[in-house]
Amino acid sequence: MTALVRTTTPADEPALAALWRRCFDAPHLPLLHGLDPDRHRHTFVAQNGPDGPDGEIDAVVAYVPRRIRDAHGVPRRVGGIGSVATRPEARGQGLVKRLLAEAERVMTAEGCDWSLLFTGTPAVYRGSGWREFASTYTEGTLAPSPSPRAGTFRIRAATSADAPAVAALHDAYNATRPLSAVRTPEDWAVRVPAWYGPFEESLVAQDPASGRVAGWIAARYEEERADVHEYAGAPGCLGALLAAVGERGRAAGLDRARVRLPDGPAVRAALPSLLADARTVTEHVGMARPLHATEESVRATVTAPGAVHWFGDCF
Repeated sequence: MTALVRTTTPADEPALAALWRRCFDAPHLPLLHGLDPDRHRHTFVAQNGPDGPDGEIDAVVAYVPRRIRDAHGVPRRVGGIGSVATRPEARGQGLVKRLLAEAERVMTAEGCDWSLLFTGTPAVYRGSGWREFASTYTEGTLAPSPSPRAGTFRIRAATSADAPAVAALHDAYNATRPLSAVRTPEDWAVRVPAWYGPFEESLVAQDPASGRVAGWIAARYEEERADVHEYAGAPGCLGALLAAVGERGRAAGLDRARVRLPDGPAVRAALPSLLADARTVTEHVGMARPLHATEESVRATVTAPGAVHWFGDCF
């Protein structure tokens, strides 16, 4: 029987949540899905028959409209592809490819310049026109605790009162950065904590003279290492923030760290505050597909110096 391909309705939300629970350890996916007011028109599912076995959905692909800066820093409408899942029993039937074709049709009709996704299984998407692009991260052994220096920034846990200042730092730090998303208040309230954890787990650097928040860093402390996911602020406080991440990592019994920050002189100068050694790793988990934009302009965006799509903006 050929699977029925359709968009969703509010009645599908329990079945979608059940499919995501089965395929991912990501309880926040329904919350992220709920950020798009047009999510039912942007979510495509396949079912074998009108109800599917036991009322289940066989596969899902969601298109998330975002404003992402191009190679010149200009925000463009981009179709993010996320929450892609297929029941194990329904795999190998080409369902995701059919759903991607529907998503491409709607993204094009809604004026998306191009489409973006992140995956560990790129072969699933190559046949539908998405192509990988390279990104890098730096990893190494945690450095010993540095000696405190007089006059350095005060590093402390962020509080809810810091949220407006941190959002302003983020906007300024990424004002022209290719591949960065333009965040909304809803993103800060739901998307960012979904990926980074509670805001209070991040760190801020406070200028000792003025008391002004001058920098912010988001890191997670997992079983294997400390992961630095995002930074914004004045270059002079990055080293102090990285040193504080290292201190937290050592307190958690960790001895390694991974840093996903855009390469540049300020980042390279600050890395020894966290890493005793450093190794750059190239990966190909990002994929892009031109829609209204040319292939050349999309490639220019994803390969531009300093281009980064922060983990906290994932779909």
